[in-house]
Amino acid sequence: MKKIAILPGDGIGQEIVAEAVKVLECLRADFGLTIEMEQGLVGGTAYDATGKPLPGETLKLVKDADSILLGAVGGTKWESLEIAVRPEKGLLGLRAELELFANLRPAILYPQLAQASTLQADVVSGLDLMIVRELTGGIYFGQPRGIRTLDNGERQGYNTLVYSESEIERIARVAFDIAMKRDRKLCSVDKANVLECTELWREIVMTVAKDYPEVELSHMYVDNAAMQLVRAPKQFDVMVTSNMFGDILSDCAAMLTGSIGMLPSASLDKNGKGMYEPIHGSAPDIAGQGIANPLATILSVAMMLRYSLNEPDMAVYIEKAVGSVLDQGLRTPDIYSEGSTKATSKVGTAQMGDAVVAALRTK
Repeated sequence: MKKIAILPGDGIGQEIVAEAVKVLECLRADFGLTIEMEQGLVGGTAYDATGKPLPGETLKLVKDADSILLGAVGGTKWESLEIAVRPEKGLLGLRAELELFANLRPAILYPQLAQASTLQADVVSGLDLMIVRELTGGIYFGQPRGIRTLDNGERQGYNTLVYSESEIERIARVAFDIAMKRDRKLCSVDKANVLECTELWREIVMTVAKDYPEVELSHMYVDNAAMQLVRAPKQFDVMVTSNMFGDILSDCAAMLTGSIGMLPSASLDKNGKGMYEPIHGSAPDIAGQGIANPLATILSVAMMLRYSLNEPDMAVYIEKAVGSVLDQGLRTPDIYSEGSTKATSKVGTAQMGDAVVAALRTK
């Protein structure tokens, strides 16, 4: 029996996770998936209830679980809090405490949504890209950091970008292993021309590459990579990069697919235990309206089945069910295009989740 920790979080996280749970319950009832689920608090809702964005009870829950499903954290309601207790600290705490160093962010364009992309269809059609982002090091975690007052009375903010050889090597090996299972092409993204930390990054990636002679390795500065993602995204197959660069580039890649609401992610430790979440945020502007797209969260469940629960067939069932629902023309507002011949019905969050469950049951 596998245990899944369910952390809806804040904003639309509550709504989209509810639909993903429907899918898990369907797999348990109809397909024999042996799981148990338990919910916990994280982020702003956890702060409101306990005064902490990552309560001890939640930390124990996730450490005892085999896998974690997360919705989203944050929102305008909590922006005035001290940074130490903001909702985002709950998310960073989960990553650090569980040592979830490898963040897998696929960007796949469903053919039914080619018209929803802001780029021309011929530029993005067939896009299937994996961004491997280092998740527990770099400038988001580096010390020292803070805001200080200089001798002249002026305030100064400072953060430290730091990576050790071992941190770079382990994320590089994850990326090379994934590349070996795909088209054997890996692009390492850095800023080695101006940042010594990423100069070391490039050196270590090149060293690791000697163990993967079948993989074609290339290097690209992050500013050029951002441009190339928009200019010719299909030139990439697997990209590996640092925490902050990966954060930015994966959101850029998300819009190539028509909506950030379509993209799942996995954050893995060295043993394959993972936290799974959509890459979008809590979207407080639409929270409670029942219009958020749950497909990224549902597809995150598919990634969970594939990478942590050893149920690849069930992952395929979910992915095919999502494709079937899109074939039916069902669209949440973020992926609905006026005049599209493939988008026939604008639906809400719960309707989309119900449609995926129905498609699963007719697989």
